[in-house]
Amino acid sequence: MDLFTKAAELGIQTEFYDGQGCRHVTPPEALALIIEAMPEAAVRPLLDRIVVIRQGEECRSDLDAQAALPVRWQIVVGEATLAEGTADARNVTWPQGLPSGTHRLRLSDASGRTEEVPLLVAPPHAFNGEFDRSWLIAVQLYSLRSARNWGIGDFTDLSQLIELAAALGAGGVGLNPLHALFDDRPNDCSPYSPNSRMFLNPLYIDVERLPEFSLSDLPGVDIAALRDGELIDYNVVATMKWRALRAAFDKFCDAPGPGRREAFEAFRSERAPLLTRFACFEVLRHKFGTPWWDWTDEWRRPDDVRCARLREGPDGRAVEFIEFAQWCADEQLRACQALAAERGMRVGLYLDVAVGVQSDGFDAWNEQTAISRVLSVGAPPDSLNTAGQNWGLAGFNAPGLELTGFAPFREMLRASMRYAGAIRLDHVLGLNRLYLVPHGFAADQGVYVRMPFEALLAVTAQESVDQRCVVIGEDLGTVPDGFREQLAAWGVWSYRVMMFERDFHQGWFFGLDHYLPNALVTFNTHDLATYSGWRASTDLHLKRSIGVDPGESDDSRRHALVMLGDALRHQGIEQDDIYAVLTFLARTPSRLLAIALEDLLGVLDQPNVPGTVSEHPNWRRRLPKAIEDIAAVINRQALLAATADRRIAG
Repeated sequence: MDLFTKAAELGIQTEFYDGQGCRHVTPPEALALIIEAMPEAAVRPLLDRIVVIRQGEECRSDLDAQAALPVRWQIVVGEATLAEGTADARNVTWPQGLPSGTHRLRLSDASGRTEEVPLLVAPPHAFNGEFDRSWLIAVQLYSLRSARNWGIGDFTDLSQLIELAAALGAGGVGLNPLHALFDDRPNDCSPYSPNSRMFLNPLYIDVERLPEFSLSDLPGVDIAALRDGELIDYNVVATMKWRALRAAFDKFCDAPGPGRREAFEAFRSERAPLLTRFACFEVLRHKFGTPWWDWTDEWRRPDDVRCARLREGPDGRAVEFIEFAQWCADEQLRACQALAAERGMRVGLYLDVAVGVQSDGFDAWNEQTAISRVLSVGAPPDSLNTAGQNWGLAGFNAPGLELTGFAPFREMLRASMRYAGAIRLDHVLGLNRLYLVPHGFAADQGVYVRMPFEALLAVTAQESVDQRCVVIGEDLGTVPDGFREQLAAWGVWSYRVMMFERDFHQGWFFGLDHYLPNALVTFNTHDLATYSGWRASTDLHLKRSIGVDPGESDDSRRHALVMLGDALRHQGIEQDDIYAVLTFLARTPSRLLAIALEDLLGVLDQPNVPGTVSEHPNWRRRLPKAIEDIAAVINRQALLAATADRRIAG
């Protein structure tokens, strides 16, 4: 079988047109690497596709032309049979009233061929929220300053921001991904390049709130010095925080407070076996000092029996420490969720979910069938990134997801939704097709690979309803025809960025009616200029100074400013400041409005400049004002006026 035939079987598009209309044909050597990186696709001689049933709707599947009739079928979950029957024609109408979940469908035809495929039964759409029109304060949690934190924003700072946001009438607080990073690589600080999407970053723990910790446990440490400076010194912060967590853990082991040991064991039991695997992985990663694919044979794949032995052996205390750190982070984040609920916030926490993981991290080790470590997720060339993008992240692959019954995707969603009233799926286009770049190739030499879109939407709807969590898809970029409509049909909200909501040719901004009701609307994102920076063209000057094509001329920016003014005047808004823009956005039908804290504080520099590593202090810049002083800086009257019809009661 030649490469191109094999590629077609795996859903690999061997050519595509990028956002600038240029045709790209995948080099054969790149195609060979991509094919080799994926597991064999399931052979389905009887059924043409995975079965997805939406509750309350009739569902019919076609049998393959080579299936010998009659075909017997059986829907099972565990050892129980939910339904069974016989198909005497070339199609099957599946029974209604099946419980939501991922089941197994077993088929056999008259010639003796058998087949087993996933069958997903899902709610008709994702959770739609329990609010009409609301707004959020969005912040990079690490960037928060306070009079008491350890040089990086933490969960106590978050609780203070929740109090402030609630007092302003916000329905929630939006955050960067809180995923676990690498404790021994503190400068790899991008929240979008995680070690694991299943666990939390312990650097967000307020160690002084732990019952087992006292500042006297770290004599001679100048915590106040960590709070100085414009940028976060991750090396120093991480060193101090991990020392403090170890001191707290030692005290916990020696003399746990009332109920603490019982609560910890309950957490361990609830999150097993995944938590134990993660803790063992971290211990092994430190022990071997190499990527997991270079470990000894016994540890190249996770094994729960071996993990249990590791925890019971000499490394048991080190394993338990990792679990302890996760427990502390979980408790403090859960407390923030509870506080938001107490303050009447109908959304609560709005959390971001990264599109992939680092290939040498836990998730890629734990799920080697559904995640391809040698393929990086990215994006083809477009007007903003003319060379294309390689994000260096491993993503899911379609054959592996089907072979695992979509469990890895479900577990990732469940972990992300645990304490969230809404989540944003970064690069949601990856549910339909992923742009993958094999290691060693340029970003514009990748390929699009089809994903089981409907099945992934069904799993998303299942978890969204179970967790009562709104799902917002970051649907920016080159969007295939019908994609947004299919998302909307499943109840996944759109993500509308005002910067991009303009006529492509003339540059004028779209009016209010252009915005969808089931959408989150915002002026910008963490990858774009702040409002003050955009007006001052700070982003254009910065990119040119470091050799990055800004994708926009000074004249184009000046024209955009004029067009923005026209859009505001059309609504009777006479000012041009951030509160004028927020007034416009608040009037849109979109049910959620996210307001970046950087914009309210007049920050010029953006949190992240895509395409840079060391040229810009990505993910390191701290806000200019401490959380205790923010309320005095925000123009409260203007903000309340802008968000008047979106505020929570009280």
